[in-house]
Parts: sequence; C-alpha cells; structure tokens
Amino acid sequence: MKTVTILLPCLNEAETIRTCVLKAFSSLSHPDITGEVLVADNGSNDGSQAIALSAGARVINVTQIGYGAALKAGIQESKSEYIVMGDADDSYALDDISDFLKCLDSGFELVMGNRFKGGIKPGAMPFLHRYLGNPVLSFIGRLIFRVKINDFHCGLRGFRRQSILALNLTSTGMEFASEMIVKASLNGLRITEVPTVLSPDGRNRKPHLKTWRDGWRHLIFLLTASPRWLFIYPGILLATIGLVGVILTSSGPFNLGNLQIDLNSFYVSIGLILAGSQTILFGVLARISASNIGILPKTNNLNMLMRIFTLERGILIGVGFLLVSVIALMQLLGHWDGNSLGGIDREFALRLSGIIVLTSSFGFQLLFASFLASILKTK
Repeated sequence: MKTVTILLPCLNEAETIRTCVLKAFSSLSHPDITGEVLVADNGSNDGSQAIALSAGARVINVTQIGYGAALKAGIQESKSEYIVMGDADDSYALDDISDFLKCLDSGFELVMGNRFKGGIKPGAMPFLHRYLGNPVLSFIGRLIFRVKINDFHCGLRGFRRQSILALNLTSTGMEFASEMIVKASLNGLRITEVPTVLSPDGRNRKPHLKTWRDGWRHLIFLLTASPRWLFIYPGILLATIGLVGVILTSSGPFNLGNLQIDLNSFYVSIGLILAGSQTILFGVLARISASNIGILPKTNNLNMLMRIFTLERGILIGVGFLLVSVIALMQLLGHWDGNSLGGIDREFALRLSGIIVLTSSFGFQLLFASFLASILKTK
C-alpha cells in the first residue's frame, strides 16, 4: 500500500478548485493507494479554502506569498511517501496520474510531465510560451545541467517526498519549478518524464504567471546555479581571445590581410585577459561559496579544485607574477638608463609597460582571491 498526496497550490481559484480536488480524489481511488488531496492556500480571498474543504481536501494556509512558498509548505505538511503536484486551474489531468506513480514505484525519484509529448490542446498555452519560452529555457537547462528533460516548466510532476526534502529547496517564486529539477540533477536523483495533456484552464481571469518577469527569473536561476556557464566559460573565452591577441602583437605590428593590428589591439588584448581571469576567479569563488553554504552540492571536480587552489599556492603564484612585473619594470628602467635617461624606443616601452600592467594586475587578483577563497572554505 503506497501513500500519495496530491498537492495543489492555490491562490483565488474558486472557479476551478472543486473540479481539481474531485479529479485528484478519483486518482486516489485505487485499492493499492491511500492518500489525501492537500491544498496549500496562498492567501485566497474568494472562498477557495471553503470550496476545497467542502470537496474533501485538507487545506493549509501559507502566509508567505509565492508559488514556491506554497509548494514548500505543502511538501513539509504532507506525510506521504509520494507527492504529485499540479496547478489548481483545471489545466492538468489530475485524474490520470497512474504513469507518474508507476515510475515512482520503479525507483525514479522525480517524474516530470511532458506537455509537448502528451498534447497541448488549442488555447492551452500561449504562443510565446509554447514556441519560445519553454523550448529555450528547457534547452538551456538540458545544456547546462545535462538532464534529459524536455519540459522544464510542467506544473504536473511526481516525486518521492524525502528525496525532494533533502534538496533544501529555497525559491519562493515560480523559479521553484526550475530549482527542483536543477538540484535533483546535481544531487544525482533518478529523473524521468511521462507524457501529460495540457488543457485550457477553467478560469476567467488572467493567470498568475507573468511571461517576461517569471521567464527572466527562471533564466537567472539556471545561470546562477551553474558558475561554470555564468563565469568560468565566458572568462575562458575572454582570456583566450586576449592571450592570442597579446601573442600576435607582443613583438610588433601584425598584418591580417590589409589590416594592421598594433598597439591599440595589444592593450585591448591585455584588458580581455584581465577581464577573463577575473571572471574565472569569480566563478571559482562562487562555486566554493555555493558548496559551502549548501546551495550546490560538492563534486569530485570541486574537491580536486579546492585541494589545488590552496591559500599558500595562490600566494606563491600571485607573488610570482608580481616579481615578474618588478623584473619587467627594472628592465624598462635599465633600458631608459642605458640611453642616458634620454630617448627611449617608444614601441618597446609601451609593450613592456603593457606586460607590467598585465602581470602585476593578475598577481594582485590571484593573491587576494586566494585569501577570499580561504575565507569561503571556512565553515
């Protein structure tokens, strides 16, 4: 006998909440299931709570506003082994959750609905969501987190309660949907998806979802949950372009067809190297911090990085770059003195000055980043 909670977050859904509760109960009528319909009400003022109670649901009042806040409270309140969550607007097939339960029974810990495979009825999803928002954000999620989910934002999903509680989900808004998948993937939970049908919702008012605001919040969450893609990969790209530019122009003008690349490009390349290296260091520090405070899990790569990127090594390498800059400065002064403090080769002086700026700036970056990394590692 398995225990199942069908969890419905609710905010002013008087038009549809009774239908949703009754459909949910029809899914719990199997003899092998014992369960409840739990409505996490988020401050409704249209009588949704009373309607849900009259239909047989258990209702909890969640004072913290937000889709994620309501779901977190409902997950905490449930005592069932399995939870199936769905919207209370009568757009999801709450009376047909058997595929979700079968996957959970077979060992999966998170089972996502896929509306694109199950079918989207006419008028059920706005054009922008169907052909731009959902596909693009789902693609970004698959690319960054390597999870084979094609509908990141389906509101109908089932999961093992203890597995999701262990993820320590923190989002209170719509981005809670993305956080659940991302953290489940990062923590190695078994994830799959099943087709589900999306129907037009049964209410006459506008939906709570705000296309651009909530889409932006989903995108920001996906990026901030992956310092590699937000910081490290862009930093590597910038630093690589800068390094190639410095190599090509360090000894003099470089001809690219009819275009001559010279000192201006040399200094721009130095700027790209410094911007890229600083961005990479931001990524390393962000990853260490996120791991230490429990936002992201520790990985083998991170553990190896933390063993390599020690305070002592960072100080030694940073001081090493500072010494290089001092040596280069001495060479520049020696060249000037060798010319009796008079004329000095302008091209030589400018390029050597650029190297001094590069090595000294990077030395200071690495030196202070090492101290900050040491602080962030401290519990």
